[in-house]
Amino acid sequence: MNALTLRQALPGALRKLDPRELVRTPVMLVVWLGALLTTILSVTDPSVLGWSVTVWLWLTVIFGNLAESVAEGRGKAQAASLRALQQETTAFRQRTDGSVEEVPSTSLRKDDLVVVVAGQRIPGDGDVVEGVASVDESAVTGESAPVIRESGGDRSAVTGGTTVLSDRIVVRITSEPGQSFVDRMIALVEGSERQRTPNEVALNVLLSALTVCFLAVVGSLWFVADFSGAQQSVLVLTALLVCLIPTTIGALLSAIGIAGMDRLVRRNVLAMSGRAVEAAGDVDVLLLDKTGTITYGNRRASELLPLDGVTQRELADAALLASLADETPEGRSIVDLVGERPDVPAGAVFVEFSASTRMSGLDVDGRSIRKGAASAVTAWVGRTDPGLDVLVQQVSETGGTPLVVAEQDRLLGVVHLKDVVKEGMRERFDELRAMGIRTVMITGDNAVTAKAIAAEAGVDDVLAEATPEDKLALIRKEQTGGRMVAMCGDGTNDAPALAQADVGVAMNTGTTAAKEAGNMVDLDSDPTKLIDVVEIGKQLLITRGALTTFSVANDVAKYFAVLPAMFVVAFPGIDVLNVMRLSSPESAIVSAVVFNALIIVALIPLALRGVHYKPASATALLRRNLLVYGVGGLVAPFVGIKLLDLVVSLIPGL
Repeated sequence: MNALTLRQALPGALRKLDPRELVRTPVMLVVWLGALLTTILSVTDPSVLGWSVTVWLWLTVIFGNLAESVAEGRGKAQAASLRALQQETTAFRQRTDGSVEEVPSTSLRKDDLVVVVAGQRIPGDGDVVEGVASVDESAVTGESAPVIRESGGDRSAVTGGTTVLSDRIVVRITSEPGQSFVDRMIALVEGSERQRTPNEVALNVLLSALTVCFLAVVGSLWFVADFSGAQQSVLVLTALLVCLIPTTIGALLSAIGIAGMDRLVRRNVLAMSGRAVEAAGDVDVLLLDKTGTITYGNRRASELLPLDGVTQRELADAALLASLADETPEGRSIVDLVGERPDVPAGAVFVEFSASTRMSGLDVDGRSIRKGAASAVTAWVGRTDPGLDVLVQQVSETGGTPLVVAEQDRLLGVVHLKDVVKEGMRERFDELRAMGIRTVMITGDNAVTAKAIAAEAGVDDVLAEATPEDKLALIRKEQTGGRMVAMCGDGTNDAPALAQADVGVAMNTGTTAAKEAGNMVDLDSDPTKLIDVVEIGKQLLITRGALTTFSVANDVAKYFAVLPAMFVVAFPGIDVLNVMRLSSPESAIVSAVVFNALIIVALIPLALRGVHYKPASATALLRRNLLVYGVGGLVAPFVGIKLLDLVVSLIPGL
């Protein structure tokens, strides 16, 4: 945070002096009322002490507002670039008779069909219902590489303001004006739609209760001050109240929440609410897809293993024919492995791979060839083979995926697919385990293969041969046990599980249903980002806890500065509490008020950046908080107020 940032945020901080704004933060509202009271007292009975206290109380309120204003200001630059996506464009709306009419993009309504060709901007959020195109989404995701959007799959969703680079698509608009994905992003990064999280609300209630308690205590001291004949007792008691209430965390609380969401946005993750970020910090169970998350996902055919009585050539030809209609990476890798394409007889009917059949193949001239999961192919053939079972087991035990090839009622052999675990995954899972988070790998692979990959990656548990219903059942089971669950997904079939999970991260490349079901959207569509989301959530909670600990400890130390100074003249016996040996009662009071204001400014960068997070158990984190921020909160005021006193005591009249 530099001087330019502070200057840019200052006007916003001054606007927040409106008590209607401050009512959301009761602690700072009390400081505002105290500053108003001391202003009146200083006008009616001017003094160096009175005006010194008054000026620094107003600065305390401004500095508190400044923290929130700086946090909000970070999002305004992002919002400005996003607004460029909202410029009105001409849309080519398709009529019911198939003809096309030119209309302003702002006139589009939900379920309208628009035609977009190469070079045109997509006029609104929607799903591709016809065609396939290359789309530039860099304005939203920051990723320069174009992506493919096509109808009928999990990559059909498009975002308004992105540009079609090639071909032609027809898009069904899925949002009303003012409710698009970009509109929601702008509102969230600016903080205008930020809802306070349950923990934040609870902490605000606690701070308000502490403020009321200190108000009662300080109010009762007025009679003691009046009886002892303390000078300017109302002014001094107001300063005491402001120093004792938790102004530090009260001023920084909102900024911590905004900064947490901002850190996610900077990682290209859009949280639909602060509750989602906070929930990420409390996650106990993390569900991760194997392919593309734990492994690179580019499983490639590495070996052909024929059964006894089957030649290598025979297996290779059958595997190739069965893969010609399989557009999955695995299917294409088999074509690459064989290295040649046989002539396909006329009249051949390709059977495309589907999640329900888990097979692909070809039917021609009375021949039927299939390739797929062992259980699916053996069920299709109607029998198994001991030699096949051995090959399947052999491939599975190495962490590979066996694909069985068959023709008619004859089993031919196995294609060995290799999947590689990403570097550093074991270390990341060790970190999650240190946080107390259990990791579960979800895969459609058979149990043996899944366990081999899980052992290599270091995950705690595995759900093999998983269906959408299995995922949903697992999440509900974990939640019934009182655990918080996070998962990611991109398909329509992931939507129920994403909606059920406490933290559901939808991929931006996924379907509209998935993005609407999740409470976060990853613009980079990187499933491993879920681990970063959890770490950011943890950091948010730890930052809030650390600064709360510091603030409370801070207030205890300020008690020893102000209270003895107020009554030491009337009651010399309490001089034993004046451990700082400050120059005079007046300089002690001013020094405490100045420190109370400056510590807020000093902690703004920490609130925005977040406390450094290192994976550890809850006990270890609590111990660190108490040692660093508890002890630090006690020591800092003693040192700071003493140094300020040396300067303040030089001011004439104090």
